[in-house]
Amino acid sequence: MSRLFGDIRQFAFIVNDIDAAMAYWSQTLGVGPFFIRRDFTFEEFMYRGKACPSPHISYAAANSGAIQIELIQQLDETPSMYRDFITKNGNGLQHVSSWLTRDEYDRHYTNLIKKGFNVLQQGSLRKDGPRVAYFATDTFPGGIVFEIADLTETGIYDALQNIANAAQNWDGKDPVRED
Repeated sequence: MSRLFGDIRQFAFIVNDIDAAMAYWSQTLGVGPFFIRRDFTFEEFMYRGKACPSPHISYAAANSGAIQIELIQQLDETPSMYRDFITKNGNGLQHVSSWLTRDEYDRHYTNLIKKGFNVLQQGSLRKDGPRVAYFATDTFPGGIVFEIADLTETGIYDALQNIANAAQNWDGKDPVRED
């Protein structure tokens, strides 16, 4: 557990080809099934402190034990930390995430700003819905970004639990499930 951000619940990889990445994870590593949402945009999106259009992304998630693996492919050239990462590094681990209650999110967000952390990007998953904030903790070579998300009190948490449950007895069939 991070005493600053909370328990790490997810590892997120930025990829150029989400379908190829899902095939790699499911066929080579045996992780799946992946649940994918194609062409998603954030509400109330901010990048580097400024309100701007959201990037269009596709994302997929599967569990390996208690940890969720998320794959993200940006579909356009809109400025974002995803675009920054893929341009600089290619495919790879870009961030980890803690899942919090709304109150925990508010407390962590305020405390992290007071401690001098900068928010790279933030938004909501839907209007007045769960929020995500990505903090610039990637200052060390090979370092990663840390995301906080208020996902534990919403209907989205049920979907996250369904993803985890599907992985427990997955037999390798139907490795990709469209949203």
